[in-house]
Amino acid sequence: MSFLTSQTHLHITTWVVGIVIFLIAALMGKQSKGLHMTLRLFYVLIIITGGALFIEAMDYGQGMLYGFKFLGGILVIGMMEMVLVRQKKNKPTGMFWILFAVFLLITLFLGFKLPMGQDFLA
Repeated sequence: MSFLTSQTHLHITTWVVGIVIFLIAALMGKQSKGLHMTLRLFYVLIIITGGALFIEAMDYGQGMLYGFKFLGGILVIGMMEMVLVRQKKNKPTGMFWILFAVFLLITLFLGFKLPMGQDFLA
C-alpha cells in the first residue's frame, strides 16, 4: 500500500467519523457539548489530512479542481458548525442544512471523481 493510498484512507476515515459525530450531535441538540468539542477536533484532522492530499494533488496537474474540493470541504465544515451553533441558540437551521447537503454532495462528487479518489468498481 502506497503512502498516498493510506493518506487517502485516513482522510476518508476522518470525514466519515466527523459526519457521523455531527449527525449524532445534531440529534442530541443542546446536550451535545462534549460531542461538539470532539467534532471540532475532527474538523482539524479533516483539514490537515485534506490539506496534505491537496499538496500532493499538485503532482497531478489538477490543482484547481482539488482547490475547489478543498474549498467545498471547508464550506461543509462551516455549515456543520453553523447548524450546531444555531441549534444551541434556538435559531432556524433549515437553510444551513440545505447548504450542508449541497456542499457535501459537490465535495463528495469531486473527491471520488478526481484521480486520487477511490475507485469502488475496481
